[in-house]
Amino acid sequence: MKLDLIDLYSHKILIVDDVSDNLRLLSTTLSQQGYQVRCAKNGEMALTGADKDLPDLILLDINMPGMNGYEVCQRFKSNPKTADIPIIFLSAQDDIGNKVQAFELGGVDFISKPFRIKEVVIRVKSQLTIQAAKAEIRYLNQELETRVKDRTLELETANQKLAIINKKLLYDALHDELTGLPNRSLFMKRVQKALNKSKIDENYKFAVLFIDLDRFKVINDSLGHLIGDYLLIACAKRLKKCIRVQDVIARIGGDEFTILLENIKESDNVIAVADRIVAACKKPFKLESHLITTTTSIGIVLGSTEYQQSSELLRDADTAMYQAKGQGKARYAIFNEQMHIRAIQRLELENDFRKALKAKEFGLFYQPIICLTTGKLAGFEALVRWHHPVKGLINPDDFIPIAEETGLIIPLGEWILNQACYQLSIWHNKFPDCHKLTISINLTVNQLKHPNFLLTIDKILAQNKMPGHSIKLEITEGMLMQDSDEIMHLLSQIKTRQIELCIDDFGKGFSSLSYLPQFPIDILKIDRSFVSFMDDHEHNFEIVRTIISLAHTLGIKVVSEGIEKKTQLEQLNALGCEFGQGFLFSRPLNPESAELMISSSKVPFELEHSESRSPKAINLTQSRENEELD
Repeated sequence: MKLDLIDLYSHKILIVDDVSDNLRLLSTTLSQQGYQVRCAKNGEMALTGADKDLPDLILLDINMPGMNGYEVCQRFKSNPKTADIPIIFLSAQDDIGNKVQAFELGGVDFISKPFRIKEVVIRVKSQLTIQAAKAEIRYLNQELETRVKDRTLELETANQKLAIINKKLLYDALHDELTGLPNRSLFMKRVQKALNKSKIDENYKFAVLFIDLDRFKVINDSLGHLIGDYLLIACAKRLKKCIRVQDVIARIGGDEFTILLENIKESDNVIAVADRIVAACKKPFKLESHLITTTTSIGIVLGSTEYQQSSELLRDADTAMYQAKGQGKARYAIFNEQMHIRAIQRLELENDFRKALKAKEFGLFYQPIICLTTGKLAGFEALVRWHHPVKGLINPDDFIPIAEETGLIIPLGEWILNQACYQLSIWHNKFPDCHKLTISINLTVNQLKHPNFLLTIDKILAQNKMPGHSIKLEITEGMLMQDSDEIMHLLSQIKTRQIELCIDDFGKGFSSLSYLPQFPIDILKIDRSFVSFMDDHEHNFEIVRTIISLAHTLGIKVVSEGIEKKTQLEQLNALGCEFGQGFLFSRPLNPESAELMISSSKVPFELEHSESRSPKAINLTQSRENEELD
């Protein structure tokens, strides 16, 4: 706070003089100016009085009996309590020596006697002004020092907070927010470090594991993302228990985890860890009210000096992981060069697939669906085939996954739907007596969830002048478990178009009969894996019998896939199965051969173990494929 000079007149002044007249004159004059004045006739009185009540200014006579002014001044200056009080010397001796001595002892001014009152008042006021200015400077300095200290403390606190924030930002940049595990960036740095170390230390060995949770998307979509997150956290904890402290586990995205195993002795050490992980993740997870079972597919790549970058190791571990999935999931696979070759081939196939859509290299084959009670042709299942210009006929199992991953299943699926409806419309027009023939078309979840799916169906039906009841759309069990409310709405919209809905490969996926009444399903297609062995294994026979019985209870018709033997046909007939398809009746046919079957109204049976087929069967079957698209 700035000192106001008006306050100078309230200051205390001590006058020290052995002459009473001088004391009276000075006291009266200064009191009239508003100062608080006290007087002392000698040095001792002055020292005692000042010590009890500190003055702001001292007027000190030099020539006094006992202790002179110089000695009194020295006593004042030697006392820390009074050392800073300004002293104006008073003296009738006006020689330069007295003045010099006065200033050397610490005096601030010198007034000669006899006094001139105006001079005394001005000099007193001047000294008090100087002292006020000094006091203000001291105050401002103290305030500045306080501010500097406070600001320094603020800066130190801010720097500490900034350091904490930077540390957290760095941690967050290198760790997964959900699980707290290292993320891809940190993991890749650690793998690169391990790779570099292996190049200078031939005894140092390491391995990288790429782990993917099987069926995680289904769990996440059906039970919600919160449960999905809980599952990821729980899996992370189990995975950490399967490795050593020095090993690194990371979540690199979605349901994918990676592990770096360092200082391994042999590959058996890595396999032991993979076995522990597979076993640990098979145990059910209790998450809120849900008991969830999942498995893991693991790809393993052993460190090698042939690698240059950490990304190459992760790439090959990923390739091995997909190999494990392809072998049936819930297992591990160790990377080898053949996997890399297959991955390259798959990439080439993906590039060729994109070209194939534009080049119109796809075609439809039609597998007959037979009414088992009458033996008559009821319809066909449309099966897509790729006629590759170099590699020949490519199985759908090799390109449908590529189509789904790249999103190209949407244009391909639209083409299949349109081509199948177009072909059926030709047959309806050409064979009026066969107007009840239907066509079954497989859908993927990406097609079903596409925002324009219903519009696409309406457009294709209108273009081909095809009634909705002439087509059947086949979906899988897994599709029903994804966002069931949304799927239910979509299926209801499809049903309003009189299109029948069919669950394909029933028994192969969830096999939960409890959800069937919730959805507007018209037909179940029993998976070929049950039908193929139903006459050899009683267990499979009972499964088929149970499915047919329950389906009929719910008013759902049944199609059995993969019928290859007459005994199977007889058993299915006895169980009341309405429809069937399989090599016993016919393999998938090209459009011309399918048309011959329609026109002949005969179904050529292809009996098992026959060395050759009947001439008609050979003419009707253009493809000698061993597999069909289900």
